[in-house]
Order: sequence, then C-alpha cells, then structure tokens
Amino acid sequence: MNEKYIVSKQIKILAISFMLIGLVGIVYGFVSAPSNIEEAKEIVASKSHDSGHEDSEHEDSEHEDSEHEDSEHEDSEHSNKESEANHEVDHDKHLLNQLQNKPWASIYVPALFFMLISLGVLAFYAIQRASQAGWSIVLYRVMEGITGYLLLGCISVLIILLMSGLHFNHLFIWMDPDVVAHDEIIRNKTSYLNLPFFFIRAIIYVSGWVLYRNISRKLSIKQDNSTDINIHKKLFKFSAGFLAFFLISESMMSWDWIMSIDPHWFSTLFGWYVFAGAWVSGVTTIAIITIYLKSKNYLKFVNDSHIHDLAKFMFAISIFWAYLWFSQFMLIWYSNIPEEVTYFITRIEDYNFMFFGMVVLNLIFPLIVLMNSDFKKTYFIVILTGIVIIIGHYIDVFNMIMPSAVGDQWSIGFSEIGGFLFFLGLFILVVFREISKAPLLASGDPFAEESKGFKYYYYD
Repeated sequence: MNEKYIVSKQIKILAISFMLIGLVGIVYGFVSAPSNIEEAKEIVASKSHDSGHEDSEHEDSEHEDSEHEDSEHEDSEHSNKESEANHEVDHDKHLLNQLQNKPWASIYVPALFFMLISLGVLAFYAIQRASQAGWSIVLYRVMEGITGYLLLGCISVLIILLMSGLHFNHLFIWMDPDVVAHDEIIRNKTSYLNLPFFFIRAIIYVSGWVLYRNISRKLSIKQDNSTDINIHKKLFKFSAGFLAFFLISESMMSWDWIMSIDPHWFSTLFGWYVFAGAWVSGVTTIAIITIYLKSKNYLKFVNDSHIHDLAKFMFAISIFWAYLWFSQFMLIWYSNIPEEVTYFITRIEDYNFMFFGMVVLNLIFPLIVLMNSDFKKTYFIVILTGIVIIIGHYIDVFNMIMPSAVGDQWSIGFSEIGGFLFFLGLFILVVFREISKAPLLASGDPFAEESKGFKYYYYD
C-alpha cells in the first residue's frame, strides 16, 4: 500500500510559532522605522554615539582652523553655502529613505528567498521529467510538496512589489518619478523599467511557473491510478517546453525583481547566478525534508544511494555557483568601470564579513565536506551541510538586496530575524501540508520500480 504522510502536531506548532514570533519582529520593524528626517538622524546618532563624539571633537578643531580661512574667503564661502545646503538636504532625504526601506527589505529578502527555493525545486523537477531520469522518481512527491509553496511565495513577492509601485517604500528607485526626472541613466531604461510593463512581465512569469506546477502535479497524481503511458509522454513534453520558458523567465525575473533595485548596475551573468543559488538551495531543501521524513519512518523506499545523488548535486551546484560568483566578480573588478565596480565596492566596504563569509558557507564548507563520498550518504553530515548551504544562500540574497536598498544602515535585528522566521514558518506549514495531500510514491510512473531499486553496487 502506498502510504500518505500525516502532518504532525509538532510541525504545525513549530511553523505557527515561527510565524507568530516573526510577525512580532516584522511589526516592530515597521513601528520603529523613522517617519521624518529628524527621527532618522536620531537613530543614526544613537547607533554611532561613541564615534560621533570623537568626530565632533575632530570637527571642533577643524572648525577653529577654518575660521581664519573663512575670514579670508568670505565671498567664495558664501557662494558655496547654497550648494552645500542642498547637498545636505539630499543626504538627509536619502538617509530617511534607507531607514524606511529597512523593514520592507527585511521581509522582501526572506519572501524572495523561499520563493526562489520553490522555483529552484520546480526547475529541478522539470529537468528530471524531461531527462526521464530513473533514480529520482521516489523523490517526486517531496519535490511537488516544495513547489506547492510557489504560488503563495510569488504572491508574497508581488505584494511587496505592488507596495513599491504604490510608493509605500523606495526599494526600487526607478519607480519614483522625481528620481527618474533627474537621472539620465534611468530615463534611458524607461522603455523596459516602467510600472505597467514591469507588472505585466511579473504576471507572465508567475502564470507560467504556477501553470506548469499545477498541471504536472495533477498529471502525476492521475498517473498513480492509470496505466496510460500517454500521461508520462505528456509530462515529458510539457516539462521540456517549460524548461525553455523557465530559462528566459527566470533570467528576466532576476533582472526585474533583484537587479533593478540598483538600476545603474548590470551583469550579463546575473540570471545564471541567481538560478544557481535557487537550484542548490532547492536541491538542499529536498535532501533535508527527505531525511526528516525518513527519520519519521516515511519514504522507506528511499535509500542511501538516493541521498548520495542529492548530495552530489549539492556538491556540484555549489561549485557551479562559485564559478559564476567569481566570474561575475573578477570580470567586473578587472575591467574597473566605475558604474560597474561600485556594486562590489559597496558590498566589500559595508558588508565585508557577510560578502566574503557567504563564499565560505556556499563553497569552502560543502567542498571540503561533500568531497568525501562516504559523507554524501551520512544523514547527519548531509543535514549539517544543507543547513550551512541554506544559511549561506540566504546571506547571498541578503547581499543582493540590502546594500542597494538600505546602504550602510543595515543590521541584524528584530525585523530581519522576524522576517526570516515568518516566511520560514509559512514555508514549512505549506510544504508539509502539500506533501500530505498525495501518496508519497509516484507509483504510476513507468520508472517507479527502477527508482525503488536504484542502488550503487558498492553500497551494502
């Protein structure tokens, strides 16, 4: 008999607890955000009280020295006062926008991250279907469960994007007509970066992804009680067609939803880079959930060889991600074009530990650990490595969003932790409920028995 998973009370309590705690942190973030320039200055001053005191002493000495110079250059000083005042006003407004962006960015990062996990799993699922892989059939229902979050994840992201379009925040500066009016670079991109076309593209992306997920899910379940080989053929053709759509839509999505936060910068590798992060995060999530279910005496037909193959993908895609990261970084840094290299200068100067730390988490750790073949089938090590990879790629998404949205005003506080916990709880709740809706084995697939018997010859 093909068993079904029953969501445990512990999972429900854990997920709901995460969501409630996260919601408190999110609310705190919005409540504590400044409403005017004076409040913004007070927040910055309170964060740098000590350094500010030292700076004030330095400024006093400079002020004494400059008094004599001012007396000799009164006319020139007078002519510069107006421009300095305007610069200060612009700086203060920019500071206010950054601090007001902070709670929005704190929910946008996790909303985007968990959506990307689901999207990465969907792509991996389509690859398995299109390639007619035999080993992965026993993992289909776990994959389908994770992709069940995709619609809700996309809606969460779209709501935040809509709020940006309605000017509730300044995450996307190209959405601000006043900024566009004074920025020639952004004006030259308005044929692509404009609100109607932006949201039309977003609807097309989401519709295509969700349509494929829902149709493939229905056909997969229908196949369980059918001997019609045409269902398998439909899944094959549909998956192959979807992958063509996915390659285009995912790249454009990464330009729209991530790269356009900094509309002055671009990278031709960015679409592949985002996909690599989503892909490895998705495969890692499959491995973690599969091992968890096995620990609860489910998925008995999944063996060490299946886990070994998942770990191989975790290992290989981590290297692929690192290759893209270095290629993007090296090419831009070597060319030293000011408008391009500024992107990395900001991250190296203001996010140094986070920027280089993620490389250790996303490459060095999995490379060292998963290089050992025996470790790839050791559940504890796969879980540990998986957690490290998930954290590392969350930091990666954090580094993509935060520097452009909040500049150097970032921190890891209640709003950031709250945003992560809320969407983590939502993800857990939706995924496990979706897994429970269908038998755990796609028994109708013609390769199901082959998958159940999949085993490396050197494994006992």
